[in-house]
Amino acid sequence: MPPKLFSKVESAVREHNYSSVSEFIRDAVRAWEDEQLVKELKESQLEARAGKVKLLRSLKDLR
Repeated sequence: MPPKLFSKVESAVREHNYSSVSEFIRDAVRAWEDEQLVKELKESQLEARAGKVKLLRSLKDLR
């Protein structure tokens, strides 16, 4: 990790009361994963609105 970036990480650890850099990184990865999920859901919504997916009304529609 470049020194400038590591310095920012260390500052965030102190300012937000993380117990370690590792904890901060894990939290950042979780936030990134959440962001990716939201992005995928929005893309799915757009596909559904465009009629590109089959909307299920019940589990029977899976067959």
